[in-house]
Amino acid sequence: QLQASGGGLVQPGGFLRLSCTASENIFSFNVMAWYRQAPGGQRDWVASMIDGGGPVYADFVAGRFAMSRDGAKKEVYLQMNNLKPEDSAIYYCNARRPSGQFWGQGTQVTVSS
Repeated sequence: QLQASGGGLVQPGGFLRLSCTASENIFSFNVMAWYRQAPGGQRDWVASMIDGGGPVYADFVAGRFAMSRDGAKKEVYLQMNNLKPEDSAIYYCNARRPSGQFWGQGTQVTVSS
């Protein structure tokens, strides 16, 4: 249902753009979201777009990340700038609607010098 991509190794201060491709119209979901999970940690919410509205972000994003979407491509994106070592995690795409939710397989982001 969801395929995340775009992760990789980047130096502190660098940037990455994650993509999440859905197998169906992304507007069929009430919520499209990004989460992340660091080793040994819980899965934390990063950003969401709800009912076609603008993105909302977790506090730790602090203006560094931007979530967007392209309905024609069935994709959502997470532009991540000024990356920090603490941003290292597996990033997951999530889609929700009343009938249930779906998770992508995750894409690894490593921020290290």
